[in-house]
Amino acid sequence: MVIVHQHGVKGVYSGGDWLDIEDCDEVFTGIEKECSGCKTEGVCPRSRSRPNASSKKSKGTDYDVVIIGAGCIGAAVARELSRYDLTVLMVEAADDVTQGATKGNSGIVHAGYDDKPNTNRSKYCWPGNQMFPQLDKELNFGYQKNGSLVLATNKDEVKILNDLLKRGETNGVENLRILDKKELFEMEKNVNPNSIAALYSPDAGNVIPYEYTIALAENAVDNGVELRIRREVTAIEHISDGLELTMNYWEPREYAIYKKEGDGRKVTKVEWAIIIVFPLVGIAHASWMGIIDPELFIPRIGLFMAVMVGLSLIHRWWFVPTTVFVRRHTNIVPLVAKAGKIESYGGPKVTVADMKVGGSGSKEIQEGRTMEMEKVKAKFVINCAGSYSDKIARMIGDKSFKIKPRLGDYLLLNRNQGHLTTRTLFPCPDPVLGKGVLVQTTLWGNLILGPTARDTNNPEAAQMKSAEIQHYILSKCKNLLAAFDPKETIHAFCGARAKSDRGDWIIENSAVDGRMIHVAGIDSPGLAGSPAIALEVVRLLEESGCELKKDPTFNPKRAPIITPKDGMRGLKMGPTGKNDSKDQSNEAIMAKNVICKCEKVTELEVVRALRRSLPIDSSQGIRKRTRAGMGHCQGDPDNYNCEARVRAIIARETGTPMRFVGRRPWPATSTLSERWPREEELAELELLKK
Repeated sequence: MVIVHQHGVKGVYSGGDWLDIEDCDEVFTGIEKECSGCKTEGVCPRSRSRPNASSKKSKGTDYDVVIIGAGCIGAAVARELSRYDLTVLMVEAADDVTQGATKGNSGIVHAGYDDKPNTNRSKYCWPGNQMFPQLDKELNFGYQKNGSLVLATNKDEVKILNDLLKRGETNGVENLRILDKKELFEMEKNVNPNSIAALYSPDAGNVIPYEYTIALAENAVDNGVELRIRREVTAIEHISDGLELTMNYWEPREYAIYKKEGDGRKVTKVEWAIIIVFPLVGIAHASWMGIIDPELFIPRIGLFMAVMVGLSLIHRWWFVPTTVFVRRHTNIVPLVAKAGKIESYGGPKVTVADMKVGGSGSKEIQEGRTMEMEKVKAKFVINCAGSYSDKIARMIGDKSFKIKPRLGDYLLLNRNQGHLTTRTLFPCPDPVLGKGVLVQTTLWGNLILGPTARDTNNPEAAQMKSAEIQHYILSKCKNLLAAFDPKETIHAFCGARAKSDRGDWIIENSAVDGRMIHVAGIDSPGLAGSPAIALEVVRLLEESGCELKKDPTFNPKRAPIITPKDGMRGLKMGPTGKNDSKDQSNEAIMAKNVICKCEKVTELEVVRALRRSLPIDSSQGIRKRTRAGMGHCQGDPDNYNCEARVRAIIARETGTPMRFVGRRPWPATSTLSERWPREEELAELELLKK
């Protein structure tokens, strides 16, 4: 019997292989002392990384390198540059790292057998794939080398498998082979019974893409890179010694209003005008009419203004609600009550335009308001802006490429479906749409179905109805694996892949200004190629005149946020307040207190994430780092109310009033009608599969 492991359950995936829980100590757990960024008990400033003690400090506005975009490509480049004695700034338009295409993809570390030879895809995919085992041993994001299968159901498709095998060998991909029907079904008994052969790539693997990117970004920041989120680049100017960037620093509406106008006790400009002008005009008029002695004019003015100021302040201090900041040791119970219940409908729908600048974490979706227009200078700029990269290029007059986003929709099934396959299953590739709709068991044991390939410049594809999208995914996936149960669907999402009109990845110095390096149009298998692409960017920088001197203090190691669990052993569940820590320095208590029941996320894991080097001010940020709210109940408040508990801990740790702590957006990109699908909707999914 094949045992299907789930990362974090009685062990972890480390460096591609399974590690039993009893073997984790000093390999995956208990390694904080030797890792970067694990010694502080403080949290980050709002919307920027914690100031680093590194000697690689900029003057605040002048940098050697600025990286635009904090997806897997930008973060990989940042981490690679942190090895050198350089001042590096990474800016992100959204409210967190990995909010763009990196968040909305399969997380497959492709081997590279289907990429057209002599392209950038074929050049970087396989080398990148081979870097993942060591990267995971250093950064502990979780990497499973599970292998992939391309299924063939007839002789024509078997010919395609042979073509893919030859292409893979041309690209340098090793260990590929074609399985006959007998060996295929010995490997995967649940695949389409009509399958007669498969191309097997044992080196393909999978990660959780946002956890991978967060690990890269954390380690980069720990080694001296500065990160600023909620910074949308709006202009770039050529200057004598580099490029000058203008960035729109934004915050969610309520927080922005508070920071600009105060907490309700600050006297506004209009009120100052009333306080000064009204008494002045009134007393001047009375003096002119002879009602007031002219000699008493100045004293009366002073008296009236003092009275007006006094009345205004009394009104504000006693009658206007104020913002109360949270103390570090505040009881969690009233904070959870303030968090309130989350809704299953009614939020904004994310558009393609939103996806280009952070999706559900973008300024538009978050109702952002400008705080400040910031300017920074850089000797070199790395354009890793994903679907927005052509807009960045045009800011310096470079019109050499255009991004045409391709939408990829997914359905996510419960963990009880993950055992149906251990390897990632592909159909024979489509000559136009690429790899096709796949079936994959994720690192954490869920089953993921998708993606579609909806080109946004094709109105018919771009405007598909939710039911049409779901039917397309389910009908394709049942031809790979018929046994899955669509009624176990717990979530749906969509990502925008940054396809370029050149048909290949763009990794080059701009022809307009060589001080900008484009890393654009990085669609699939971009995640697999990301570490190799980062090495190429470093080479291009050096070739362009950037002085690269190794930093002897660079620390490649990063401790994980999650702790593997052995069932409920050592854990405690209960109503809010029963098991919560009273003193946040007591890790033993926090390690037992379960905050999310479905995923067994503890208070300590949430606190760990908040005390790392990347800024977090929303439950969505914690969700990506700990999986709190990602289980089968999806944060149902009537189950364990984990999202409210997480928001309460964020408020307590950061001292932030609850109304400034962000929550998970809904519906975002989901094709489901509600956050918690009704039985009727799940039954419809079953019909769509048939």
